[in-house]
Amino acid sequence: MPVEIKKRILAIDYGTKRIGIAISDPFCLFPSITDTIPRDKNTLLTLLQMIDEKNVGKILIGYPENDAGKSSDIAKDILKFKAKIEKISNLEAILWDENFTSKMAESRIISTVTKKSKRRDKSLIDAQSAAIILEEYLKNL
Repeated sequence: MPVEIKKRILAIDYGTKRIGIAISDPFCLFPSITDTIPRDKNTLLTLLQMIDEKNVGKILIGYPENDAGKSSDIAKDILKFKAKIEKISNLEAILWDENFTSKMAESRIISTVTKKSKRRDKSLIDAQSAAIILEEYLKNL
């Protein structure tokens, strides 16, 4: 009997310079692809290409809030980005709490990346943050 393959989930850690990306495996059990892309005029096109190529059916976007519960400037940018990605992809984008993901990502990188020079690569934090967002979401399915 064939195993049903679901549509993948794409998680985004939205930043001012780069966007961390994590994509689930075809069975939506864990992140299998992590990467970063530059935040520039081609960002939406690049994401749309990934969505099509990787059979993505759901988008998660990390969403921070400050301690007072009021949205920060980056949170406002994320809401605008969410609207754009939903429009071009025809998929719902779900906002997911990303508080502490960068700290968790830094800790993960320190314990797994042996070369100090490689640990300085900020794109690792973005990609790992996206993976953590996706892991947390998948745990809650």
